[in-house]
Order: sequence, then C-alpha cells, then structure tokens
Amino acid sequence: MSRWPNFFVIGAGKSGTTSLYHYLKQHPQIFMSPVKEPKYFALAGRDLNFTGPGDKRVIPQTANTVEAYLDLFKDVGDESIIGEASTVYLNTGDTARKIAEQVPHAKLVAILRHPADRAYSAYMHLRRDGYEKLETFSAALDAEPQRISDGYYYHWHLRSRGYYGRQLKTFYEQFQRSQIKVYLYEDFMESPRLMLSDIFQFLGVNESFKPDISARHNQSGIPRNQSLQNFLTRSHPVKQWAKRVIPERIGHRMISGMQRRVVSTPGLSPEIRARLTEDYRSDILALQDLIRRDLSHWLSVEGKNFKQSTFD
Repeated sequence: MSRWPNFFVIGAGKSGTTSLYHYLKQHPQIFMSPVKEPKYFALAGRDLNFTGPGDKRVIPQTANTVEAYLDLFKDVGDESIIGEASTVYLNTGDTARKIAEQVPHAKLVAILRHPADRAYSAYMHLRRDGYEKLETFSAALDAEPQRISDGYYYHWHLRSRGYYGRQLKTFYEQFQRSQIKVYLYEDFMESPRLMLSDIFQFLGVNESFKPDISARHNQSGIPRNQSLQNFLTRSHPVKQWAKRVIPERIGHRMISGMQRRVVSTPGLSPEIRARLTEDYRSDILALQDLIRRDLSHWLSVEGKNFKQSTFD
C-alpha cells in the first residue's frame, strides 16, 4: 500500500533544488518520488490549462489526483524518510495548510537564493530551453504582469516568486519551527557536503553518508546549439534507451558535463540587480526576522552573485 510522504523540499525554484533532489535520492534511508515536482498539494484538482510557451509539458509531470500522487510512492521499502520536491509549493496560496492537514508532522526544507539572482536564473532557464523569446531580462520583467494575467505557468513569474518572507510565513503559521529548515544558496555553494550532512541530521538519517555530488543539475544559460540543448533537456528515444543501460548517476554526470559546454551565461546587470534588490528590501528584512538569519549581504550592492551554471 502506498504511503504519504513525510518530507518536502518546498523551494525555491532555481536555487539548487534539482541537485539537492538527486543527492537526497542517493541516501539509502530516503525515498524520493521518482518524479521531481509532482506539485500535488499546489495543483491537485485545478485546471492545468497554462498558456505560456512550453507550459503543456507541465501537465504530464503533475500528480493531479490523490491516486496519481500516492502511486509515486508505491515502491517505498524500509526507508524512514519518504519525500518529494515541488518548488511551486512555496508560491501557491494555501499549500502550507493543505500539507499540514494531510501530513501534520512533515519536515520541510527550503533553499533560498538572492531573489534577483533567482529571477535572472529562471529567465536564463527559459532562454536555454527556447521558450523565452524576449532577448533581455529587463523586457521579460516588464512582460511578467501581463503573462501572469494571461495564465502563464509559475516559472514565468520571475519577480513575484522571490518574495520569500511572505511566502514562507504561511509555512511557519502551519508548522512548528522545529519542522522547517531553511538554507541559503550560499550554503549549498560554499559547503555542499556540510549542508547535506545537516539535512540528513534534521531528517534523522545517517548524516555521515556522502552522496556523489559531482553532477550539477538543471543548469541555466543561453545555448550555443539549441538542437543539442533540446536533446539534453527534453524527452528523446535515445535518452530513454540510455536510461535503461546506463546507471542514473553516471548518466546525470554525462549530461551535466555536456550542458556546461553547451550553454553560456552572461552576468546579471548590476543596475537591474540593484533595482530588484531595492524592490525586495522590505521582504528581505521580514525574511531575516522570520528565519533568524542575517541577510544584510543580500541588501548590499555587490552581494554574492554566484554563476548560474552551478547548483540550479
């Protein structure tokens, strides 16, 4: 009989969650949903008629019924932690309440990236996959309100997904502080093994386990060759065959290496970064009080603008 998960990676998108998902999946005491981003607690029962370019690909990945969702966990064995990672959970209304009602003792992990850098990485991701046709980040930011009004999926919500303070507040209202762990993207970048060990300790599993972290997943950037990029990121019969004969970790390492050579990532304009940071200022101040961590470096002009081609 399928079981409900007891652990959720709730976001933020483009903050290392895909890499984290694959590293957690390697732990023998952790079962992660075979589909990343099942989105059940955000989108179940909702109309999935999103209208943005490429948005139809969201539908097959979404567990829109309880039966489809629980089926993702039918192969759980003796793992003590059953988890999934859906970054949209951080950005969708009453998701925190829905999770709390079904799994009141759940543990939650969030990784937060400077919201301006996160927005830029999301834009570069859409450029990478050939869906974003606007050639400047500034133009995409200007187009965002109309796109939201038109029903584009959440990955087009570049600026609006970065108000972590008000988004996380709903989770702290539904769960005990001891059930929530919040990390910064800087933690992942600077000490990935230390952060993973801390997560393992939080989850109550063997914290000395060392997953293979050589592969970087879901890297953003402008492709030098769109056809090759599409092959790397979209479904293809050759890739389906390769999955059956090549061990998963080796396959991910190969794709990660190829993707680093296929995409290039221009830096975020300091002027746009400064403007966005000012927009986020009050939310960042609220966030640092909420998570009890100094975020003054997020408000500085320079900040830590890590390259996009790392842990996305």
